Amino acid sequence: MNLKLRALEPSDLDLVYEIENDESLWIYSNTSSPFSRNTLKKFIQNSHLDIIEHKQLRLVISNDQTSMGFIDLFDYDHVNRRVGVGIIIFKKFRLKGIAYQSIKLVESYLIKHVPIHQLFANISSNNLESISLFEKCGFEKVGLKRDWIFYNNEFNDELLYQKIIKK
Repeated sequence: MNLKLRALEPSDLDLVYEIENDESLWIYSNTSSPFSRNTLKKFIQNSHLDIIEHKQLRLVISNDQTSMGFIDLFDYDHVNRRVGVGIIIFKKFRLKGIAYQSIKLVESYLIKHVPIHQLFANISSNNLESISLFEKCGFEKVGLKRDWIFYNNEFNDELLYQKIIKK
């Protein structure tokens, strides 16, 4: 499949709105309240800012005609050269290798364009699909945050995964 990562466009507003307001995903994104269209519109308008300046970047995973998900880079730390990675693949595109290819694409992008030494991912301990994905991509579990996320009236553990970039 010919995948690419592209910048957010104003036409992506409905997709971003749908994903950000899907309560079933909030446990994975540390979200606890819905986002307004206006807030998300401003987010998209500012998405052109450089990751070094803005400390985050959201990219759309797509082929030439279809958006299949998002990959987020967050908490970029220029001094320590690390960035967090999060990914969501839309339901109808899951289990097709798209997430794996997308993580590899974003790694290549970072190596070419951003001073980077390591990537990290915060993964809910019950998100077995993400654990498997990140391990397949070469991330190693380096920590457990007990009772880290309060969701559905209970505390949930979060795992810390890390990948050192060898250039």
